[in-house]
Amino acid sequence: MIRAFEWRDALFLLLALRWTILLSVIGMAGGGVLGLAIALGRTSARGWLRVLAALYIRVFQSTPLLMQLFLVYFGAGMLGMPVEPLTAAALGLTLNAAAFLGEIWRGSIESVPRGQEEAARALALKPWQRVALVILPQAVRIAIAPTVGFLVQLIKNTSLAAIIGFMELTRTGQVINNATFRPFLVFSLVALLYFALCWPISRYSRRLEIRLARG
Repeated sequence: MIRAFEWRDALFLLLALRWTILLSVIGMAGGGVLGLAIALGRTSARGWLRVLAALYIRVFQSTPLLMQLFLVYFGAGMLGMPVEPLTAAALGLTLNAAAFLGEIWRGSIESVPRGQEEAARALALKPWQRVALVILPQAVRIAIAPTVGFLVQLIKNTSLAAIIGFMELTRTGQVINNATFRPFLVFSLVALLYFALCWPISRYSRRLEIRLARG
């Protein structure tokens, strides 16, 4: 039975935004940890580490995130380890984000002038000291702007979690639309909420790029 759209539906959408934010935070945090390991693997002196890291990036960047979510959610069930939609969405976004962040940070690490590493060698620093004390601090400065920009993409990608039944913002909009049959109104509100979340981050990313370029 179709009912009228009420103010409580708008409040329901607003409350669903917290799940989108939660997924984004989990995906960014988990993807950041794994992405750093991948970036270090891509720039490692060990060939097998470079190959493994490159293979990981190619697999996850060359397949749709939607398929990755399906494989995590349904694949875990087939292996006898069923997972909740939140867990599957968080894991899928983490694995996907790691591939992109790993490549962003790999480029940032390789952008550090080669002379910096040579100077660290001249000071007889150990390999891990050269990375932790010399290379990474400079790479972080280069990586800040593109990393913040990627966060916007990650927030929008959380909408794909709706396909496995997780009640984030997009899925909540689908449920409300099925009850009210007001697609233009409902999804306009959904789009507005995504915009309100992503636009300030995009602006901040742009300002960071300009500031770092001047620096």
